[in-house]
Amino acid sequence: METYWRKCGSCKKDINFNQIYQTCSVCKGKFAFCSVDCWDEHVPIMNHQSAWAEENRAPSKTLSPADQPQPVRRIVNSPSASSSKSSPMDTEILIVASKLKQYVKDKHDLSTSANVMDALSREVRRITDRAAEKAMAEGRKTLMDRDF
Repeated sequence: METYWRKCGSCKKDINFNQIYQTCSVCKGKFAFCSVDCWDEHVPIMNHQSAWAEENRAPSKTLSPADQPQPVRRIVNSPSASSSKSSPMDTEILIVASKLKQYVKDKHDLSTSANVMDALSREVRRITDRAAEKAMAEGRKTLMDRDF
């Protein structure tokens, strides 16, 4: 007897019965993803130009397919599609290097490579872009801590 409904098409984790999952608007349910992040990894690999994630609920283990609730659709733009505006800040270092290096040295007694600042800045941009999309989806023009 199966203990899960399907495997995630990206990270291969179990998608349990009655769990929320994402499908790709272009692939039309060929793949199921455990999160929007996993769906987002799928988009550039499949070279989708305009795609969104659709939120669904996995079937219940006890209900017949005819009795299953209808899927809920939520449109989530791919960061690559929504971040088409380029800015000079797209390549700037967003991290105060001296503060981070001091923190790493004090906390972990490690040195910090210069490449860490680029990698960390990319992560900050990615997280911030996702939070900004959430704020805009809620109709706000202010980015707030709850968006992260």
